[in-house]
Amino acid sequence: MRLSRQFIAFALVGVVASLAHYSALVALVEFALWPAVPAALVGYVIGGVISYMLNRRHVFAGSDRPHREATWRFAAVAFLGFCLTFVAMRLFVDQWRAPYLAAQVVTTCLVMFVSFFANRVWTFGDALRK
Repeated sequence: MRLSRQFIAFALVGVVASLAHYSALVALVEFALWPAVPAALVGYVIGGVISYMLNRRHVFAGSDRPHREATWRFAAVAFLGFCLTFVAMRLFVDQWRAPYLAAQVVTTCLVMFVSFFANRVWTFGDALRK
């Protein structure tokens, strides 16, 4: 799969995962009255599980990396994204007083680029070379 097509597929998977992420975020903030930062992190975990399943099946299907190895690598990249989400949300929401949803949109875009390249090269072993 060409890089541009693979990135678009990754972004579409990200939309599905983000819908789950944002649904959890909004539900926890608006209905459960959680603070925005922990709610964003819970949403991130939910979205991450969905993201792995869809990326493994559709975006990086050409990878021959064993599932048991790809899973922990994906989790490590997701943890990096989790940490980036924490730092960005703390900056945007707690320090700069940005609205939490706008902050999450910017954070999601930043984390998406980091995650795509890390997963493409390290987690799934660059499925493009096949």
